[in-house]
Amino acid sequence: MRNKTISRKNMRWILALAALVFMIVWSGGFLNRKLAPAVGPGIKGTPLPPDAETVTVEIKEQAPLIDIAGTVESEEIIHLSSRISAYVSQVFVSAGDAVKKGDVLVTLDDREIKQQRDMAQADAVQAEIEFNRTRELFEKKVSTDQQMTAARATYDRAKSALERMNVMMTYAQIIAPIDGIVTDRRIEAGDLANPGEPLLAVYDQHRMRITVPVPVRLADRLSVGEKTTVTLDGFDDSQGTVTEVVAEIDPSSRTRQVRIRLQPFDRPLLPGTFGRVWVHDHARNSVVIPTSCVYTIGQLEMVQVVRENRLLRRLVRTGPSTDDSVEILSGLSGGEQILLQPIR
Repeated sequence: MRNKTISRKNMRWILALAALVFMIVWSGGFLNRKLAPAVGPGIKGTPLPPDAETVTVEIKEQAPLIDIAGTVESEEIIHLSSRISAYVSQVFVSAGDAVKKGDVLVTLDDREIKQQRDMAQADAVQAEIEFNRTRELFEKKVSTDQQMTAARATYDRAKSALERMNVMMTYAQIIAPIDGIVTDRRIEAGDLANPGEPLLAVYDQHRMRITVPVPVRLADRLSVGEKTTVTLDGFDDSQGTVTEVVAEIDPSSRTRQVRIRLQPFDRPLLPGTFGRVWVHDHARNSVVIPTSCVYTIGQLEMVQVVRENRLLRRLVRTGPSTDDSVEILSGLSGGEQILLQPIR
């Protein structure tokens, strides 16, 4: 009796396990009839027009052009400040004004300096009178060598003090040091000008350059005296000449500052203008396709790949480009067929 009870329990466990196995097999689709994968018309996309022209993606070894962003500045920019502490009387220029060398830009209150100069002039006159009188007495052998020496020293000190005050008078005027354009005006009439405090800046608009941070691996591609292509916002592409490669590496960006002199343009070029300098990278295997193969949808760059007479859209990422070709950084591989003129 006991053996029969045990056999019934075992049978229930066997049936439960068999049911579980059946459910797993059935839910996994192992009991369904297998279908062959779709080919031909099963590929998504649109039919390839019979007159469509295609090209084969090729991998070529080339040295692509790399664009490096930079900022335009003047080769000569002079920041003007006062050498004395005085209130500003007049400001004759504003930011953007053109000035000539020697033009008066700012005048300072010079009343105190004039008083000091008048005092120095009076002292110089008195010292000269005393010196001449002592010299006459010395020639008559009435005064001593010591008196003559003291009178001469007093006269020389008085003349030096007067000359110093005459120089101080020139400090009451801020003069344009070069022909250029005024920028960065920081002073108004009535303000107190302190020594060393910037008042104005003047830059030479005829000597402009662009400064770019060039990665260390590309720094050897630019050398002093070499010409390179420069693109500026609002201007046509032009040639620039490398004038300086800073012999220091920025530890934060691993770049070297390169300064490139720009050729004159037919209209003013302002400091701060954004620009790009084009440098040839080291040669490498690259996927290059005609520029016409790439089209955009919003911010996305796309090509149309041909597979089994159907067109499939493919997202790509482009790199440096020329007039008729563009490098593909990702999205395509060699040997694929793409449409030369995408159908939208």
